[in-house]
Amino acid sequence: MAMAARAYWQGQIRLALVSIPVEIYPATKSSASIAFHQIHEPSGKRVKYEKVVPGIGPVDRDEILKGFEYEKGSYVLLDEKEIEGVKLESKKTLELTQFVDAHEIDAIYFEKPYYVVPADDLAEEAFVVLREALRKTRKVGLGQLALRGREYAVSLKPCGRGLVLETLRYADEVNKAASYFREIGDATPDDDLLDLATTLIEKKSGKFDASEFHDRYVDALRDLIERKKKGRTVKTDEHDDARPKGANVVDLMAALKRSLDKPAAAEEKPAAKKAPARKTPAKTATAEDKPAPKRARKRA
Repeated sequence: MAMAARAYWQGQIRLALVSIPVEIYPATKSSASIAFHQIHEPSGKRVKYEKVVPGIGPVDRDEILKGFEYEKGSYVLLDEKEIEGVKLESKKTLELTQFVDAHEIDAIYFEKPYYVVPADDLAEEAFVVLREALRKTRKVGLGQLALRGREYAVSLKPCGRGLVLETLRYADEVNKAASYFREIGDATPDDDLLDLATTLIEKKSGKFDASEFHDRYVDALRDLIERKKKGRTVKTDEHDDARPKGANVVDLMAALKRSLDKPAAAEEKPAAKKAPARKTPAKTATAEDKPAPKRARKRA
C-alpha cells in the first residue's frame, strides 16, 4: 500500500493468534509558529552554543556518548547501537491484551494520535475485521508499543476506514487531581443559577469544527514583528496580565442573564441594513413583523 509519507513505525498488531502487518503515521503536525533566536544586543549577532567539557574545551560530536550516572561523577557509557539492540517484543509487535469501553479512559491519559493502516493488500482483510469488531463492540483495544526510545501504553480504535492509535500516559505521569481540587467546597449550586448556566451552554452548543479555531497569538506576534520592522513605536500595557478576580462578579445571577441577552443584541446588528426605496408608503414594522435575524457564527 503506497503512502505519501514515510511510516513512523512498521510492525504487526497481534490479537491472540492473528497477526496483522501495519504501518503507523503521525496524525498531527506542528502548526505555524514564530521562532525566535537569542541575539547579542550590542553586536546584533546570534548567540551560539558549543559542546564543552570542563578543563578540555569544545569537543566533536562523534566523541560524545550517552551516559547514565549511577553515582555522583560515575557513568555507565552506552552508544546508539547498544541502545538500539535492547530486546523488546513491543518494538515490532503491538499485542492487544485488553479491551475497554472508550469512556473508561479519562481524557487526561491520552497523549498523541497516530493513523494505523494495513501494510499491504494481504493484511487488509484481517485489518478490516479488527476495525469492524472494535466498532461493533464499541471497545478500545489496549497494549504496549516501543517507539523512539521508550515503551508506551497505547489504545486502538476505529477511525473512518482505518484505525487510530493513541499513546497513553502512565499513572505515575499524571498528577493526582485531589491535591489541586481538595479546597473546592462541596456546596450545591442554586437551581436558578444552574438553569441559567445550562441555558447559556445550550444556546452556544453546536458541532465541533476545528477549522473555526486558529492561533491568534501567532497572528499578534506577526503583527508586532511587522510593526517593529517598519520602525513603529510599540506600546505595551503593563496592566494586561492582571489576573481577573472572582470578586468582580458582584451578582452572578445578573451576569448570567446579561450573558444570555448579549448575544441576542449582537445578532440583531447584521439585520439593520437600509431597506430599498418603496413606491408606496408602508406601515412601520413591529417586532412581530420583522424576520428573525440570521444567527451569526462566532469564532472562538
